[in-house]
Amino acid sequence: MPDLLRSAENGVATLTINRPDHRNAIDGALCDDLLAALTDIAQDESIGALILTGAGHQAFCAGGDIKRMDHIAAQNFDHRVANLRRWGGITMLLHTMPKITIAMVNGVAAGAGLSIAAACDFRLAARSARFTTAYVKVARSGDFGGTALLTRLLGAARARELYLLGTIIDSAQAEAYGLVTKVFDDDKLQAETWNFAAQRAAGPATAYGYIKQNLHAAETMPLPDLIDLEAANHAKTGATAEHLAAVAAFRERRRGK
Repeated sequence: MPDLLRSAENGVATLTINRPDHRNAIDGALCDDLLAALTDIAQDESIGALILTGAGHQAFCAGGDIKRMDHIAAQNFDHRVANLRRWGGITMLLHTMPKITIAMVNGVAAGAGLSIAAACDFRLAARSARFTTAYVKVARSGDFGGTALLTRLLGAARARELYLLGTIIDSAQAEAYGLVTKVFDDDKLQAETWNFAAQRAAGPATAYGYIKQNLHAAETMPLPDLIDLEAANHAKTGATAEHLAAVAAFRERRRGK
């Protein structure tokens, strides 16, 4: 079986990291496959929403494969940096592609696994899910954009706690922190996530793309520049068929009353 499974149905794409015997830990080959799949999905107009998850019930993704870390450490420094920068594109695509991205966290999300979950627009978690950066436990500093993403999601103090202490938090804490959008009983997670994704996939695809562009820009862009971007994007969406259809549907509902 391949280490990355891909399927699509009714506008929803699903990518499943398929290494359950390794707690869905990622290695270089899997990162390359994931980057290629996300690049393809980002450009696929038939897809409106993406679910990213892990196989089995133990882990969403336990981060980098520790069994291969000795081998990686022996590689040329510039080679290692180049690989990590390229694989950072996984985070960027999940965060910025003009689709709704959803992490279905069905177990442990650790290290890079937590980073890629944090890059998604939404995180739906099983009640048994656990979250940790884990880097300090293997004397590493962090990758895949996690320091930026968790600082923005949780605030500087929470991000420092997770990174510098290696704290493990459960699904209830993650929801209270604002890291998790919604927690479901383990046996309901898959169905609930699919329903959530299907509703998003049936929504206004063009508007979603421009909204995500605005939100991404808002993380770094000065307010005057952001207002200009919003104005342009709002004008563009105001001329789309999906906007006109939504306005017509609203008027019909008002007449029905």
